[in-house]
Amino acid sequence: MILPISAAFLMLVVVVLLVRRSGLKIWHALACALLGFYLASSSIAPSIHTLTTNVAGMLSGIKL
Repeated sequence: MILPISAAFLMLVVVVLLVRRSGLKIWHALACALLGFYLASSSIAPSIHTLTTNVAGMLSGIKL
């Protein structure tokens, strides 16, 4: 499955918008990024990957 926009880029855009518009502090964004790195190296990473792949598949199947 090919996504026109990568999930990492989409998340980066969301974080930038939250920092600029919603008052999210840079420290909060860095803490979330560190959590992402820790989750990626944990035993739950394959489950997260499967979940995001399934959700992306469902979203790509929606006809607008």
